[in-house]
Amino acid sequence: MSVKKETIVPLKVISPRSGEAFTMKKGQHLQVVDVEGEQVSDLICFNKHDKREVLSSGRTIDYAGSIFLTKGHPLYSNRSNVMLEIVEDTVGRHDFLLSPCSAEMFRKLYGDTQPHRGCFGNLAVALSEFGIEPDRIPVCFNIFMHVDVDSGTGRISVLPPKSKAGDFVVFEAKMDLIVGLTACSAGMSNNFSFKPVGYRVW
Repeated sequence: MSVKKETIVPLKVISPRSGEAFTMKKGQHLQVVDVEGEQVSDLICFNKHDKREVLSSGRTIDYAGSIFLTKGHPLYSNRSNVMLEIVEDTVGRHDFLLSPCSAEMFRKLYGDTQPHRGCFGNLAVALSEFGIEPDRIPVCFNIFMHVDVDSGTGRISVLPPKSKAGDFVVFEAKMDLIVGLTACSAGMSNNFSFKPVGYRVW
């Protein structure tokens, strides 16, 4: 990774509770930055040339033999091809188990009567520009999300992220990609404070 390129490319900022979509070429790097600390970012990607190939939680966890993914781990597609590799990680704790938050999730879990559209809705809008329908959005790689699993009961707890202001993860694209990225909208995931997420591609 070239530090010089990383510092030259300006940081783009995703506003709190919103999302963006963009393309990457094979070999490019994506840095995702927690600008203020304790803010999750949902990431999903598709093969640019065949959108039926998508990032897969199940395949990735199978091949890693772990639910804790960090530097050196490849992220696989539903076809068992490597889509991204984590090449830098200053936090080391992320989630690849839970689905992106959504209006329905806010209704069912929190009883919200006028819920935010969540990361799922934000991704659906952003990815629609690339012809990707909402039903094609699977479990995302939840950058900085701190999920604890009780080894005895299997109970899942969502805890405040371990990331501090300026912490980051860098991914290398292993194929041409369409990428969706959010500043997460779920209060519990972000220690009940909604903040921006920064990113740059080089």
